[in-house]
Amino acid sequence: MTERKSGKLIVPTQGGAMRSFVNRLKLIGRLMADSRVNIFLKVLPLASLGYLILPADLIPVVPFISALDDVAILWIGSTLFVELCPDDVVKEHMKTLESNLEDTSDEVVDVEPTDVNDS
Repeated sequence: MTERKSGKLIVPTQGGAMRSFVNRLKLIGRLMADSRVNIFLKVLPLASLGYLILPADLIPVVPFISALDDVAILWIGSTLFVELCPDDVVKEHMKTLESNLEDTSDEVVDVEPTDVNDS
């Protein structure tokens, strides 16, 4: 049987792009809160979010392309932040994020089946 850890966002163990995206967001949040990460590195994700809010774009002429540069800045900012953080800190947080489901298959619960009649 699997048991959920309480109070945490649960992402199923089968993966995909959504699981990877949620884990990356959780990793960035944990690294931003970690005191072992340099304060100047924490400016990277904040600056990329700031660029998203600013009305100026790198390529303002083409509407669809101007949205892509916002996405590219967010991706580059978050990737650089994670890559420049200390490896041991990133590995520690990734280890805790790898699985949010505990496998308790070795526990056996003995039960007796009972019939429940509504009448």
